[in-house]
Amino acid sequence: MAATIKQQGDEIIITVTGRLDTATSSEVSMTITNGLNKIAVPDAGTSSEPSFRRITLDASELEYISSSGLRILLSLSKRYKDFRVVEVQPQVYDVLETTGFTKILTVERSLRQLSVDGCQVVGAGGVGTVFRLDGDTIIKVFREGTTLDEVRHEITMSKEAFVLGMPTAISFDIVKVTVSEESGRERLGLVYELLQADTLSSVVKKHPERIEEYAVKYAELMRQIHDIEVPAGSGVPSAIDNERQQVEYIRRYFPQESVDMLLYILDFIPDANRMLHMDLQTKNILVQDNELMLIDMGEMGYGHPMLDLGHIHSAMVSLIGDYDAIIGMPRELGNKMWNIAIGHYLQDLPADMIAQRKAQIEVAACVRNFNWLSLSDSFPEELIRECQERFRERVASRFDHIKYVCQTFQTWKL
Repeated sequence: MAATIKQQGDEIIITVTGRLDTATSSEVSMTITNGLNKIAVPDAGTSSEPSFRRITLDASELEYISSSGLRILLSLSKRYKDFRVVEVQPQVYDVLETTGFTKILTVERSLRQLSVDGCQVVGAGGVGTVFRLDGDTIIKVFREGTTLDEVRHEITMSKEAFVLGMPTAISFDIVKVTVSEESGRERLGLVYELLQADTLSSVVKKHPERIEEYAVKYAELMRQIHDIEVPAGSGVPSAIDNERQQVEYIRRYFPQESVDMLLYILDFIPDANRMLHMDLQTKNILVQDNELMLIDMGEMGYGHPMLDLGHIHSAMVSLIGDYDAIIGMPRELGNKMWNIAIGHYLQDLPADMIAQRKAQIEVAACVRNFNWLSLSDSFPEELIRECQERFRERVASRFDHIKYVCQTFQTWKL
């Protein structure tokens, strides 16, 4: 048994290896106490304020824990408010769960390891890539740099959406994924069990003769989502607030004048409490038993459907980048899919109002056309330059028209 302590920024990492039992607990407890005291008060006469914010016990190499070891954890949790135990192996986690420790302190299981080397790519986007592991299982592998908290947020949003009535697949299994055996680099992933499900893009590409049928289903899914009213106090965040944050983030690529134009559009979008997916393009929808199901809920929020429809238009019609790779079908087919779907979505309105709604959606799409650059810090320079050129074409040169359409946004009553 060994215990080591090191400081990383404002976090203390305690690593415990081997067996933590009666024979070793006294020595381990003394090592931890002495080490923490030295870090908290490095020199005599200095402030007694701790120089760290969080204490993390790394249990990845902890093989066994007895009641005496549990008392060490309990003492640390009482002494330090922000204390957690991570990378807990199954046999140790079972002890912590049985004794109730998982209810009184933060305990995180060790994530199982998976490889997607050689697996079929089902879909790819700015947030990550979906692979098929086998006939029954798919895995969403997040982009490099995604944190565990961000992955947990997606699970939380999936649960919220499911409870509120969205057809959402929920995964409770977070894993570490090796994308390539050669690189050995690990990313986080979510595993979903979906029997022979395929993306809506793939289904339409294989069966273009059925595009009308699937476009109607697509429109009905949009309506189903937008009919859901998100209650006050739910865990679902404000979509418009997230849009603003993303626009502010891309000032690294655009001058203030351009950022202000996008914020101007957002200022006119009406308030609402409807459920929004915020990335409802056809590659983020699975077809299972001829029914549509969502797997990508990381950007979900509440707000006005115009915002969600603008995101869809941005992906299905005015996407900047490799359309086939991102959407999973030729642009011509994707545009046709959108035109049929939005026509069905708006079919109960008179012709002049349909035309107005389409113009409003197109203007709302201008925001997503560019703020998606906030999803990663590693987009190619050529893609960024293309976005800058398209901004001049789609927004700057048409801003008088955009301002006129924005003045009509309030006519979209729910």
